[in-house]
Amino acid sequence: MMRGLFDLARPFMLALDPERAHELGLRALEAGLHPRAEGGGDPRLALKVWGLDFPNPLGVAAGFDKNARVPGPLLAMGFGFVEIGTVTPRPQPGNPRPRIVRLIAERAVINRLGFNNEGHAAALARLQAWRRRAGDAGAGIVGVNIGAGRDSPDRVADYVAGLRAFWDVADYFTVNISSPNTPGLRELQAPEALDALLARLMEARRALAGGAEAQDSRVRPIVVKLSPDIEDADLPAIVAVIRAHGTDGICISNTTLARDGVAASPFASESGGLSGRPLFARSTRMLARVWQLTEGRVPLIGVGGIDSAARAIAKIEAGASLVQLYTGMIYEGPGLAARIISGLRAHLDRTGAAHLRTLVGTRADAWAAGEIDTPS
Repeated sequence: MMRGLFDLARPFMLALDPERAHELGLRALEAGLHPRAEGGGDPRLALKVWGLDFPNPLGVAAGFDKNARVPGPLLAMGFGFVEIGTVTPRPQPGNPRPRIVRLIAERAVINRLGFNNEGHAAALARLQAWRRRAGDAGAGIVGVNIGAGRDSPDRVADYVAGLRAFWDVADYFTVNISSPNTPGLRELQAPEALDALLARLMEARRALAGGAEAQDSRVRPIVVKLSPDIEDADLPAIVAVIRAHGTDGICISNTTLARDGVAASPFASESGGLSGRPLFARSTRMLARVWQLTEGRVPLIGVGGIDSAARAIAKIEAGASLVQLYTGMIYEGPGLAARIISGLRAHLDRTGAAHLRTLVGTRADAWAAGEIDTPS
């Protein structure tokens, strides 16, 4: 029923300005106009990561719900977790419009939004209100993606401020140092700069947690989100810094400045980060390489080009414990979460695998070597 309604509405939504269409989607979610997950969860999909109980590995990537307006509806649709943001300390308008371009034939998007958001205070108030309404039992896992202001004199301080602001409402934090749309932000991925950033963040976390050990429930996990455009030769040093600080996870990846798979598009010359299906192979190869570098000991979040169960499974086989999507919903609709979850169950039935976790990293070597570039 919901898929049929989406199919009818899809031409209208794709004819609208992308930001207008997204706003209408958020308002529909706020009004409760969305599909709802049916039946109980499948224990074969449930997993514990960072001490958190995820009902399934499928999440909503940052960027969809920048201002924490709809975490509850997204979880009700069947997602195992939601990541809000990117949020900066103060509100900022982002880059001038128009700043989103759809590449419909390629199932892709180019955005140059520039961390447009309402700031810490607005998102925090919404998350606090939602937590109160939902209660501990029904809340679900929500991460907060923190960023730095475009004109901030101390970007590291902005990340620390995000950690402090959302400490009591976030289940985990993602440190976004990889957006291509804030000038100079990606420089924080360089080993020396990253070392300084993580040193201050981990110091702040120890203070906020009262010195608790890493697995204590008072300690919020910290994930670093990397760019898919990092050169392979530079990746070992970056991963080494992340591991040296005891960072809990790595998210791979953000959008790309490359135009692999869209060179023939009339929009290929548009500035900004490319997301969607053309990002899949690049981000999955990098995911596999990071899984190798961490020896499978650091939980990874795989993002980029997921719009089907087959692509979600490929990310898991390349090394992801958790996966996220956003652009896929633009083209596949609000029922995508349920279809992917159903496809994961069907894959386990078909292969006889006892649990989804047994697939993590099983094809990482092949992906990293470039022997695979599409889902099997």
